[in-house]
Amino acid sequence: MKKIEHRAVICRILALALVVGMGIFVFRWATRGNRWVSAAFNRHLYNSDGVLASGTVLDRDGDVLSSVGADGKRTYYASADVRKATLHAVGDLQGNIATGALNAFAGDLTGFNLLGGAFDARRGNSLYLTIDAYYNNVAYQALNGRRGAVCVYNYKTGEILCMVSAPSYDPMNVPADLTTSDRYQGAYLNRVLSSTFTPGSVFKTVTAAAAIEKLPDYQNRTWTCRGSVTINGNVITCAGRHGEQTLGQALANSCNVAFAEIADELGADTLRAYTEKAGLTDSYSVSGLPTAKGTFDFKNLSDDQLGWAGVGQYRDLVNPCALMVYMGAVAGGGKAAEPYLAEKTVSPLGIKNSLRTRKTTDTLIDPSTAAVLADMMADNVDKTYGRERFPNMDLCAKSGTAEVGDGKSPHAWFTGFLRDADKPYAFTVLVENGGGGASVAGTVAGKVLRAVTGQK
Repeated sequence: MKKIEHRAVICRILALALVVGMGIFVFRWATRGNRWVSAAFNRHLYNSDGVLASGTVLDRDGDVLSSVGADGKRTYYASADVRKATLHAVGDLQGNIATGALNAFAGDLTGFNLLGGAFDARRGNSLYLTIDAYYNNVAYQALNGRRGAVCVYNYKTGEILCMVSAPSYDPMNVPADLTTSDRYQGAYLNRVLSSTFTPGSVFKTVTAAAAIEKLPDYQNRTWTCRGSVTINGNVITCAGRHGEQTLGQALANSCNVAFAEIADELGADTLRAYTEKAGLTDSYSVSGLPTAKGTFDFKNLSDDQLGWAGVGQYRDLVNPCALMVYMGAVAGGGKAAEPYLAEKTVSPLGIKNSLRTRKTTDTLIDPSTAAVLADMMADNVDKTYGRERFPNMDLCAKSGTAEVGDGKSPHAWFTGFLRDADKPYAFTVLVENGGGGASVAGTVAGKVLRAVTGQK
């Protein structure tokens, strides 16, 4: 009798384990089935070279960026320049670029769903991205062989119109020295989404926002720049001798002296709070692709170190995409749409499935502060960068020339937005070791903005 009871207990345990196991399997099938089907070992969807042989990738205008031919081979856009310009959005044949659609959205391309499985997966879905191949090509050509990142998005809808990372290469003609030459170092990395860089003076927009709110008399105050200032026994240098200036003038002059003194007056806790509020230490999900988190060290800083941190030069690192979203929030009165890259899929039967993710950020900047800062950034264009360089645009912008040490040329930054109800675009341009922010990155930005606004 005891043996029967013992065996009955064992049977119950086995039955329970079976039920639990089935439950886990069903749950994982429902949540991970897409990934299971689109894994590279599935020879129904991948050819003998391990290349996804299912689905078509298109840009926002319906231009085919990558498709599968009758022979089962995957091909790309006819122009090699466009292939290079869109590589980090479309992906490579070997799956080395994690942010590429062929890797990140393989499940959407195969058309897998829980009800129909991978029915007709050989043809797969047509996946439409939000980018425009033309804008990407303009941006890639404007970088002119230099390393960097260019991104533009609609801060009201979240659509990424342009996402370019360089160096890049032609996926149809992979260079033999791709993994050995310095020319292609970091070519697999999407610098827009997956990298962080010393921001330099573009960070002064955060310090300025804090000053607007925390220095109640800022409108009646001035700061004097004589080319440098000594703080805590150490010299903080400036690119010019700007004399007496208001906060707005100091931002237009990108004055290190003024902003170092402002940072010390604000204190580390305040700067940390405003940096975090701006979203520069967060990671955004761009159609499921996480952006790199920025890092800012405000702990146990001496006054001179805090001064350098306030001008974006101590241990500050920012992600280009997160900076672009912050610019969108300044333009949008405190909040902005979170960016997304995958727009929709269309099945072989013509069934459309929207992939857009309409999400809005938290309040990254107080609305009244955003309005004041936007006006200051518009003055930057008028007084420093030259409005004539950006014709027919109500542009608000900030440049940055970020020193990186080791005898290397500084990173060149240019970021901002258009105040245009019909073209609500925010952008960030980074040219690694490019030199002057306004002259180098600003020139790239001008070319790209003229393209996205429909100008020659």
